[in-house]
Amino acid sequence: MSNKPTHTAYAVRNFEKDGKQDSQWLKIGAAWPHKDGKGFDLNLDALPTSGRIVLRLNEPKPTA
Repeated sequence: MSNKPTHTAYAVRNFEKDGKQDSQWLKIGAAWPHKDGKGFDLNLDALPTSGRIVLRLNEPKPTA
């Protein structure tokens, strides 16, 4: 397992605000790919009681 995770785990909760749909993303963990490329190790610091968990690829932030 590499020292740096390749993905970040977020708990995502959808809600309505001022008549519009919105969502709140909370970072809850990270994931590292298996050496054979067929799975991930997932380390979560929290579990959502509602909503969903989303894994997103870590990419460099664009420079403005």
